[in-house]
Amino acid sequence: MKERSMIKRDKSYPVQVREQMRGGDGAVTIEELLTPAEMYDKGRFFARLTFGPGASIGHHVHEGEMESFYIISGEAEYDDNGETVALLPGDCALTPSDEGHSIKSTGDVPLVLIAMILLR
Repeated sequence: MKERSMIKRDKSYPVQVREQMRGGDGAVTIEELLTPAEMYDKGRFFARLTFGPGASIGHHVHEGEMESFYIISGEAEYDDNGETVALLPGDCALTPSDEGHSIKSTGDVPLVLIAMILLR
């Protein structure tokens, strides 16, 4: 069966709110943009994340996969294996397999980013 093109519209994505994600603070809203099946099972996560001021995802390590964050709006403090870096709109952070990271919203407006996790 031939695959068909697909358009997904804003506000139609499955949404979940995760409190204290990976030991972080506050809530993160996750909008799933593509499912693993839609990524040919080469990725397990492609989503838009929104953090309120001060919300964060706690430090964690990726094994057998990589994660990238692309900042759309807001400001973030990013822990890249123990090195703290400020992220601003247009910045992209990459965490390769066997490395760790965390991220925290530091501005007065929500932090919005696109996150993608690809399998090794």
